[in-house]
Amino acid sequence: MEFNRKHAVVSVIVLIIFIGALFTVFGRGAKANQRDPQARLAAVAPVQRKPLSNTVTLSGEFRPFQEVDVHAKVAGYIRVIRVDVGDHVRSGEVIAVLEVPELQAELQGTDAAVRRSKDAVRRAKSDLQRADSVHEAAHLNYTRLKEASTTRPGIIAQQELDDAEAKDKEAEAQISSGQAALSEAENQLDVALADQKQYIALSGYTNIVAPFDGVVTKRYADTGALVQAGTSSSTQAMPVVRVAETDVFRLTLPVPESAVPQVHLGSVVQVRVQALGRTFQGKVARFADSVDQDTRTMHTEVDVRNTDHGLVQGMYAEVDLTLAHKDAALTVPVQAVSRNGAESSVLIVDAQNRLEEREVRLGLEGTSDVEVLSGLNEGDRVLIGSRSQFRAGDRVEPKVIAENKEADY
Repeated sequence: MEFNRKHAVVSVIVLIIFIGALFTVFGRGAKANQRDPQARLAAVAPVQRKPLSNTVTLSGEFRPFQEVDVHAKVAGYIRVIRVDVGDHVRSGEVIAVLEVPELQAELQGTDAAVRRSKDAVRRAKSDLQRADSVHEAAHLNYTRLKEASTTRPGIIAQQELDDAEAKDKEAEAQISSGQAALSEAENQLDVALADQKQYIALSGYTNIVAPFDGVVTKRYADTGALVQAGTSSSTQAMPVVRVAETDVFRLTLPVPESAVPQVHLGSVVQVRVQALGRTFQGKVARFADSVDQDTRTMHTEVDVRNTDHGLVQGMYAEVDLTLAHKDAALTVPVQAVSRNGAESSVLIVDAQNRLEEREVRLGLEGTSDVEVLSGLNEGDRVLIGSRSQFRAGDRVEPKVIAENKEADY
């Protein structure tokens, strides 16, 4: 009996101690979880050093490196056309063949003119040789008579001597005439040969060939269509096909005046094509080196290789042109800065979790961060987000926002 009473007393004491311990633990937890009613939750970001770039995003449209409408050099009917839209062609490949019957007849006429001129040259050469022979005989006869008259005066009548001299001079004149006739015949042959070459060249133009490696982007004519010569300005000659070189594309960019000094030939840029979800490497290949007076931009072209032919004419692309870059700039998020004209300030959280306003001097500005030249130290906590809800001196409960892993470069 006595033992049971003692056991009950001990049990009661242990229970009281356990309940007291529970109250103590929960009481401390409640105090620990109790927040300062005057402190508001505030998003903050640390001041830190990181690579920072000032870039300008430019948009442009892809154009083929070369693109031409292929015309016929001579007028005629299309006998056969061997390509269609989307076909790839090589330089010099025959695209279409024209039928020009009158051109063949003219070519045959020039062949006949060349043969006639060659016959005239041969005839002139024969006449010249005959004139040389006649002159040689007349000259020898006159020379013999003159020598005989000199040796034995009176043996040769003066009339006979004068007739021999006249025949000698006449034969000499015949040589000059023959030489002129031969020269004229040779000139006529040159003219005939030139006409023949011209019509042979025009006959070659009945084969319409690709001017460079590329792809057919448009077909204007079909078999049997009559096409006019593309050399006359008085007619609206219809082209046969349009060929574009698509192994390399030109990306035309309007570079603003402020970014012109940063444009350099050979600079490598990254070209983003949103339609494909891909990024290509390009190179600044040419620029106008002058600013347009209306748009205040400079025409700049970036060459982009299209090795897998994924790019298509007319697609839009974006290029980030780096204007300035620093490897370790002291930065804060852009949304932490309040600007008032030329002055800038931020709200920092001090050691007592109170807000303090700081004047800062800014430098390089990137997409999401801005460089602080003075007014802050690395590791300071700055308020980000809506500043209209906070004032300097407010007590806050800071919550550090996770660092953006995407650097501004």
